Amino acid sequence: MIVHRSLAVAIVFLTVALLSGPLSAQSGKAQQTQEYTVLVSQLNGSLESPWGMAFLPDGRLLITQKAGTMVILSADGRRIERTVGRLPAVADAGQGGLMDVILDPDFKIEPWVYWSYAEPGTGSAKGRAGTAVARGLLRQGVLQNITVIYRQTPKVEGYGHFGSRLVFGRDGMLYITLGERQKFTPAQDMTQSLGKVVRINKDGSLPKDNPRWKAKSALPEIYSLGHRNPQGAAVHPATGALWISEHGPQGGDEINRIEAGKNYGWPLASYGCNYGQPVGAACRLGGGRHSPAFVEPLSIWEPISMAPSGMLFYTGAMFPAWEYQVLVGALAGKALWRIQYRGDKEVVREKMLQELGERIRDVEQGPGGAVYLITDSGKLFRLTRLK
Repeated sequence: MIVHRSLAVAIVFLTVALLSGPLSAQSGKAQQTQEYTVLVSQLNGSLESPWGMAFLPDGRLLITQKAGTMVILSADGRRIERTVGRLPAVADAGQGGLMDVILDPDFKIEPWVYWSYAEPGTGSAKGRAGTAVARGLLRQGVLQNITVIYRQTPKVEGYGHFGSRLVFGRDGMLYITLGERQKFTPAQDMTQSLGKVVRINKDGSLPKDNPRWKAKSALPEIYSLGHRNPQGAAVHPATGALWISEHGPQGGDEINRIEAGKNYGWPLASYGCNYGQPVGAACRLGGGRHSPAFVEPLSIWEPISMAPSGMLFYTGAMFPAWEYQVLVGALAGKALWRIQYRGDKEVVREKMLQELGERIRDVEQGPGGAVYLITDSGKLFRLTRLK
């Protein structure tokens, strides 16, 4: 087995070299982590506030840009090959704009692309906005048959806390993380989808096995509640469980394992404090501890927030010691965090790449097990292994 693993790693390095050029210290900057010396290569610096990314089957990258454009990058990440047009209008203000993008699990059969965005209100809702999700068929670089399949309700004033990560579960359902739009109490209001994780079918219809809530007025798409601003989501490769990363207020950032029908506490419980209060345990919302009324987070950051963004479970051969560990970007913290769990218990936490000084918006695993990062400053980085 050791020989096979070494051979697999060698093949990975050869594959990346063929796709992206030679792996040498001249093509990037070496960064030391607890497990590896990592080569950090900047592939592109011409992006405009990128938010989400997804790898196409041919190795090219599909990237959303906050102002409302989606672009396709070459397989080496260095060139923008084309801009994908005809997207619905976005509310590009504050934290709003064009946000996440994912491919259908059956993309090779029918090339559906799904994306989330801040949708501007019209008519009586003019001046308001809400998270929406659309899909379209990507053929020859053009999106066709575009349909809006989900809209957060209600649309509200302000341009913060849209949440907005998308992920397909093993069950084939689409999970959408939705922020509470900085309105606090709607996260506990079952008649609204603010501050929730919702679960829908690919076409936007409702699954028959969604949670059954006691309140008859509860929206049928709600899968879990009590969330503040969840900007990362990933499915555990061994268990199939949905995990999310979530912004706290002043401290109290969380990673949560999401269970159907459960309440995650916001704004009634948080290990963070309201802005303007002195940092410390005394000001934690609801005393901090979530249980027994709410689900305890698996990981927290306190007393200072790092503002978690996109996340993944690593499954590649390039960094075998990271297998099944969480990699999550940080905005305020300007770093990439690696977290190892034993079951639901955090056992290792490492802050990496802080020398970059970049707000990391999303993190994805690419061809050969390389790790790709996009930053708010418009850069695309690739992490490969030196030793």
